[in-house]
Amino acid sequence: MLRTDIGKYKYLGLLTGLNITFMLVCNFTAARIISVFGVGVSVTLLYFPLTYLIADILTEVYGYSQARSIIWLSLLCSVIGASVACGQLLVPPALFFKDDAAYHQIFSSSPKIATAGVLALLVGDFCNSYTLAKMKVWNKGHYLWFRFVVSTVVGEGVNTVIFYGVALYGVLPNGLLLASVLVGWIGKTLVEVVMLPFTYPIVCHLKKVEGIDYYDYSTNFNPFIFRQLG
Repeated sequence: MLRTDIGKYKYLGLLTGLNITFMLVCNFTAARIISVFGVGVSVTLLYFPLTYLIADILTEVYGYSQARSIIWLSLLCSVIGASVACGQLLVPPALFFKDDAAYHQIFSSSPKIATAGVLALLVGDFCNSYTLAKMKVWNKGHYLWFRFVVSTVVGEGVNTVIFYGVALYGVLPNGLLLASVLVGWIGKTLVEVVMLPFTYPIVCHLKKVEGIDYYDYSTNFNPFIFRQLG
């Protein structure tokens, strides 16, 4: 059973909704390729890092267990959204509707790409939250900027390697694939760094308003626990 204490906290529901929104948008726009320094990367490079920023805030303020519940909830919504988007293609279009081919091109994804997206999201998000929660305990809550950046480097790195490795291996030449992974990884991390001046006051405000600054001293970090305890 998936559960978060959304009703208990003022902003937890908002953060959950934003996380799900950005994940759904990324699902439907990931196939659009842009050029960064001549290297092709997904346009989601520009806003997918916001999901990691939200995950960092969730873990830092509310703790790993809350973040874990929201990761699973977001993944469930992501799978449902992708399934509905693909399923609607089974309904025949009106005879006068001429743009059906474009919808098929955008909303139909191969099983390989869909699998890559789910694996990358699941493993990357948990690596990110685990790293941040552990670092917070190790450095006793100091150096917020450092654990935000390090957790993003780990989480985004795992996410990028899995997605590009599974979805595009054998499609792109190995040299170009490696360049895409590196540019995507570095770009996503830079977004986190640029957002730090905004992240600090948000985290401080949430801790004050919500009355919580959770430390995961005795947390069970098993990612496959679906119920928030305590």
